[in-house]
Amino acid sequence: MEKTEIIYNGSCPICSREVNGYARYAQAKALPLTFTDLTATDLDALGLTPDEAAKRLHVLHEGKLLAGVDAFVILWGEMPRFCWLARLVALPVIHPIAVFIYDRILAPLLFGMHKRRQARAAS
Repeated sequence: MEKTEIIYNGSCPICSREVNGYARYAQAKALPLTFTDLTATDLDALGLTPDEAAKRLHVLHEGKLLAGVDAFVILWGEMPRFCWLARLVALPVIHPIAVFIYDRILAPLLFGMHKRRQARAAS
């Protein structure tokens, strides 16, 4: 079975905390998931810039790269504890609302924080 690879922004404290929780659960259950910090993957091969990769969670599943809410749906669907959440968020009524909230509010907020951390580190 091919592993699903979760690509996340490890320099984001909020992202890291959430993904590390998923990683611990996946390891304890021996799930076919790998978790890779965006700095440790070949972003060019995925067609992503560092900023694009940092803006959203990405999942490489069955040879297809998914981002944002669709990436979370795949991730949650692979984890027995979170399957119910994947099914809920994938519902036709819920999915567009979740996409709007993630793409318009959460992802820009987290990415803005990421860019501020980078600016502080550079100065």
